[in-house]
Amino acid sequence: MKRVMLTVAYDGTNYCGWQIQPNGITIEETLNRHLSRLLREPVRVSGASRTDAGVHALGNLCVFDTETRIPAEKICYAVNQSLPPDIVAQKSQEVPLDFHPRKWESVKTYEYTVYNQPLPNPVARLYSYFVYRPLDVERMRRAAAFLVGEHDFQSFCSAGSQVETTVRTVYSLEVDQEGPRIRIRITGSGFLYNMVRIIAGTLLRVGSGFWEPEKAGEILAARDRAAAGPTAPAKGLCLMEIRLKNPPFS
Repeated sequence: MKRVMLTVAYDGTNYCGWQIQPNGITIEETLNRHLSRLLREPVRVSGASRTDAGVHALGNLCVFDTETRIPAEKICYAVNQSLPPDIVAQKSQEVPLDFHPRKWESVKTYEYTVYNQPLPNPVARLYSYFVYRPLDVERMRRAAAFLVGEHDFQSFCSAGSQVETTVRTVYSLEVDQEGPRIRIRITGSGFLYNMVRIIAGTLLRVGSGFWEPEKAGEILAARDRAAAGPTAPAKGLCLMEIRLKNPPFS
């Protein structure tokens, strides 16, 4: 028996998120099916981040146990031969049997992309949120500064989420613009349910001129989901990377 970790990239457009569920096809289900067929044994992957329906990823992580004699580093090449083109295993490697990326200290980076111009771009429609109202990026940056550091992010967590604590640490929160594309890039120790999308929705309210940048600090202090902005659509969100801190392997 050995444990293999996959680094997985996917276009989440046609999937009901990562985690297996009865109402549609998911990333986890698809990986299980194709790995089981390849390795000729039941395979059940366990992911580090359970992304929502429509969310994309360039660097999600998952692990699974297998009896196969195929070298761990070759599994990604083999399974990619049958996976659909919108899911690609970027890397595979053997890890200790007791290792799980969800339980290991890590740094996660997400990007939220907004397409900001008077008319939509059909090519960008699956990977960005179209906003026709002009956005003030500098105002968004000023608001973002209030959210950097260790805070109670209860206001930025969807109602009904069950967690031990809503305190999280945001290491950086940057807002950059290149032409009509505005990218909100956030790096932290971990994120609450819908936290990044609610932060994006809040910054968009500031950028649109509805709120002053200082409103972000007031929202934090309120510890009330109703105080924050709307949850931005899933299609603009991408999990860029999960960087493990001092993992027990090279």
